[in-house]
Amino acid sequence: MSFGSFNENGRPAPMAEINVTPMVDVMLVLLVIFILAAPLFTQAIRLDLPAVKSAPAPAEGTTISLSIDADGKLYWNQETIDRTVLQQRLETAGKQQPQPQVQLRADKNTRYETIAQIMAAAQAQGLTKLGFVTDVPTEGGN
Repeated sequence: MSFGSFNENGRPAPMAEINVTPMVDVMLVLLVIFILAAPLFTQAIRLDLPAVKSAPAPAEGTTISLSIDADGKLYWNQETIDRTVLQQRLETAGKQQPQPQVQLRADKNTRYETIAQIMAAAQAQGLTKLGFVTDVPTEGGN
Protein backbone atom coordinates (compact mmCIF):
# COMPACT_ATOMS: atom_id res chain seq x y z
CA MET A 1 0.00 0.00 0.00
CA SER A 2 1.72 3.02 -1.20
CA PHE A 3 0.54 6.52 -0.47
CA GLY A 4 2.23 9.01 -2.72
CA SER A 5 2.02 11.09 -5.78
CA PHE A 6 2.66 10.54 -9.35
CA ASN A 7 5.92 12.56 -9.31
CA GLU A 8 8.92 10.99 -10.90
CA ASN A 9 11.14 11.23 -7.83
CA GLY A 10 8.45 11.02 -5.19
CA ARG A 11 9.26 14.39 -3.53
CA PRO A 12 6.71 17.13 -3.10
CA ALA A 13 7.10 20.21 -5.30
CA PRO A 14 8.65 23.29 -3.63
CA MET A 15 6.36 26.08 -2.40
CA ALA A 16 6.21 28.99 -4.82
CA GLU A 17 5.04 31.56 -2.21
CA ILE A 18 6.93 33.02 0.75
CA ASN A 19 5.11 32.96 4.05
CA VAL A 20 5.57 36.46 5.54
CA THR A 21 3.23 35.99 8.51
CA PRO A 22 6.01 35.04 11.00
CA MET A 23 8.11 38.04 9.90
CA VAL A 24 5.17 40.43 10.35
CA ASP A 25 4.48 38.96 13.80
CA VAL A 26 8.09 39.50 14.87
CA MET A 27 8.11 43.08 13.55
CA LEU A 28 4.89 43.93 15.41
CA VAL A 29 6.28 42.52 18.65
CA LEU A 30 9.46 44.60 18.21
CA LEU A 31 7.38 47.70 17.49
CA VAL A 32 5.39 47.23 20.70
CA ILE A 33 8.61 46.72 22.69
CA PHE A 34 10.16 49.92 21.29
CA ILE A 35 6.97 51.90 21.95
CA LEU A 36 6.97 50.75 25.56
CA ALA A 37 10.73 51.28 26.02
CA ALA A 38 10.90 54.75 24.39
CA PRO A 39 9.88 56.72 27.52
CA LEU A 40 12.71 55.07 29.44
CA PHE A 41 15.27 56.58 27.05
CA THR A 42 14.07 60.16 27.64
CA GLN A 43 14.55 60.27 31.38
CA ALA A 44 17.30 62.61 32.51
CA ILE A 45 20.08 61.55 34.79
CA ARG A 46 20.83 63.95 37.60
CA LEU A 47 24.53 64.73 37.74
CA ASP A 48 26.35 67.12 40.01
CA LEU A 49 28.89 68.57 37.62
CA PRO A 50 31.95 70.31 39.01
CA ALA A 51 32.18 74.09 38.72
CA VAL A 52 35.36 75.11 36.94
CA LYS A 53 36.54 78.56 35.98
CA SER A 54 38.32 78.75 32.66
CA ALA A 55 39.94 81.50 30.69
CA PRO A 56 37.58 83.25 28.31
CA ALA A 57 37.87 82.48 24.62
CA PRO A 58 40.21 84.86 22.83
CA ALA A 59 38.40 87.77 21.26
CA GLU A 60 38.53 88.05 17.53
CA GLY A 61 40.60 90.91 16.22
CA THR A 62 39.28 93.81 14.27
CA THR A 63 39.11 93.89 10.49
CA ILE A 64 40.92 96.52 8.47
CA SER A 65 39.72 97.16 4.93
CA LEU A 66 42.65 98.37 2.81
CA SER A 67 41.58 99.33 -0.72
CA ILE A 68 43.64 100.33 -3.74
CA ASP A 69 42.02 101.90 -6.79
CA ALA A 70 43.31 101.77 -10.37
CA ASP A 71 45.33 104.98 -9.89
CA GLY A 72 47.13 103.59 -6.83
CA LYS A 73 45.23 105.67 -4.21
CA LEU A 74 45.00 103.98 -0.83
CA TYR A 75 41.88 103.78 1.35
CA TRP A 76 41.98 102.67 4.99
CA ASN A 77 38.40 101.70 5.92
CA GLN A 78 37.06 103.98 3.14
CA GLU A 79 39.27 106.90 4.26
CA THR A 80 41.84 108.20 1.78
CA ILE A 81 45.41 107.99 3.10
CA ASP A 82 48.93 108.35 1.71
CA ARG A 83 51.94 106.00 2.04
CA THR A 84 53.40 107.64 5.19
CA VAL A 85 50.08 107.44 7.04
CA LEU A 86 49.75 103.83 5.84
CA GLN A 87 53.12 102.97 7.39
CA GLN A 88 52.10 104.54 10.71
CA ARG A 89 48.74 102.74 10.78
CA LEU A 90 50.28 99.40 9.85
CA GLU A 91 52.81 99.82 12.65
CA THR A 92 50.03 100.59 15.13
CA ALA A 93 47.94 97.65 13.87
CA GLY A 94 50.93 95.31 14.11
CA LYS A 95 51.23 96.01 17.85
CA GLN A 96 47.57 95.24 18.62
CA GLN A 97 46.59 92.06 20.41
CA PRO A 98 44.76 90.16 19.05
CA GLN A 99 46.16 90.96 15.68
CA PRO A 100 43.69 92.52 13.22
CA GLN A 101 42.91 90.95 9.88
CA VAL A 102 43.79 93.07 6.86
CA GLN A 103 41.40 92.66 3.94
CA LEU A 104 43.09 93.85 0.77
CA ARG A 105 40.81 95.07 -2.03
CA ALA A 106 42.45 96.07 -5.29
CA ASP A 107 41.03 97.26 -8.59
CA LYS A 108 41.65 94.80 -11.41
CA ASN A 109 43.73 97.44 -13.20
CA THR A 110 46.01 98.07 -10.21
CA ARG A 111 49.67 97.34 -10.85
CA TYR A 112 50.91 94.19 -9.15
CA GLU A 113 53.96 96.12 -7.94
CA THR A 114 51.71 98.38 -5.82
CA ILE A 115 49.93 95.40 -4.28
CA ALA A 116 53.24 93.65 -3.56
CA GLN A 117 54.62 96.78 -1.85
CA ILE A 118 51.52 97.03 0.39
CA MET A 119 51.80 93.34 1.29
CA ALA A 120 55.53 93.73 2.09
CA ALA A 121 54.84 96.78 4.26
CA ALA A 122 52.16 94.89 6.21
CA GLN A 123 54.45 91.90 6.69
CA ALA A 124 57.31 94.14 7.81
CA GLN A 125 55.08 95.50 10.59
CA GLY A 126 54.26 91.97 11.80
CA LEU A 127 50.80 91.61 10.27
CA THR A 128 50.29 88.01 9.19
CA LYS A 129 46.50 87.86 8.73
CA LEU A 130 46.16 89.18 5.19
CA GLY A 131 43.23 88.30 2.95
CA PHE A 132 42.19 89.26 -0.56
CA VAL A 133 38.63 90.37 -1.30
CA THR A 134 37.23 89.71 -4.75
CA ASP A 135 33.91 90.26 -6.49
CA VAL A 136 31.67 87.48 -7.72
CA PRO A 137 31.63 87.62 -11.52
CA THR A 138 28.37 88.83 -13.02
CA GLU A 139 26.49 86.92 -15.68
CA GLY A 140 27.72 89.34 -18.34
CA GLY A 141 31.24 87.90 -17.97
CA ASN A 142 32.90 91.00 -16.43
